[in-house]
Amino acid sequence: MTCESCEVSCQRFGKHRNGLRRFRCPLCKRTYTEAHQLTLGDMYLSHEKAQLVIQLLIEGNSIRSTQRITGVDQNTIMKLLVLAGKKCEKLMGRMIVNVPVKDIECDEIWGFVQKKEGHKAPEEAHDESIGDAYCFVAIERNTKLVLNFALGRRSKATTDVFIEGLRHATSSQNFQITTDGFAPYVKAISDTLADRVDFAQLIKVYRSGTEGEGRYSPAEISNTEVVPVLGNPDPARICTSIVERQNLTIRMQMRRLTRLTNGFSKKWENLWAAYCLHFAYYNFCRIHRTLRVTPAMEAGIADHVWDIAELLA
Repeated sequence: MTCESCEVSCQRFGKHRNGLRRFRCPLCKRTYTEAHQLTLGDMYLSHEKAQLVIQLLIEGNSIRSTQRITGVDQNTIMKLLVLAGKKCEKLMGRMIVNVPVKDIECDEIWGFVQKKEGHKAPEEAHDESIGDAYCFVAIERNTKLVLNFALGRRSKATTDVFIEGLRHATSSQNFQITTDGFAPYVKAISDTLADRVDFAQLIKVYRSGTEGEGRYSPAEISNTEVVPVLGNPDPARICTSIVERQNLTIRMQMRRLTRLTNGFSKKWENLWAAYCLHFAYYNFCRIHRTLRVTPAMEAGIADHVWDIAELLA
């Protein structure tokens, strides 16, 4: 360590409270601390502690439980989540491009930011940063790879953005796609993917609730309807079971989507970062029990199981 003023070599002068060595100039007595190792952005948190925080968040811990386990301040945890989410978003956009696929299933999972849509005050009616937040998810049925996702309202605009991203993620070879009965899918897929898909909708018809049924009881399916929309879809491959099972995985792994708790997101940016982190970890780090490899390995876009450090590199 050389003094910036005197340009002479400094002498050892103990350690900083975080364990880094300190130095002092013998002439001007100015003290210096050796350079910090930055984790993400300008964060001084150690790599080991940052990876532990991310692992806990991925496994469904809340912000405050992660704080109690690691001793890291909740504001630091939130900042780390947002930074990790941005890295994962770029990773997904870079790695999942022109992927050969055979069967794709699409669905939407409901969540909310700050408050539910029906609880918004009149002055908040047009504020789209709070209220219902639907995540559109597209998964490849055979490799279990999440190809694309989009967060927004359950609207035509979000559907169009979602399908545009799906076109970017898939190769030009023909494949079959199945969605639920949400109407905007028909025009979005017809306009964007008509040159490469056979498209069908699987519409579930729910019976009305009976007297005495609990408020949060799941509705019972009375029957399903298969509606071919585009091309020549194979009836045996018209299915949404895999993406619906993925919705369960999301709710089990993301504390923000646990029903009937106070763990919901308070900011749209934080919910988006949590989704980015979840899907990147699911694709590249988590071994799927039926595949015995990660979805990215099964799809041929990765050759080994990634760890958290690689995910955040």
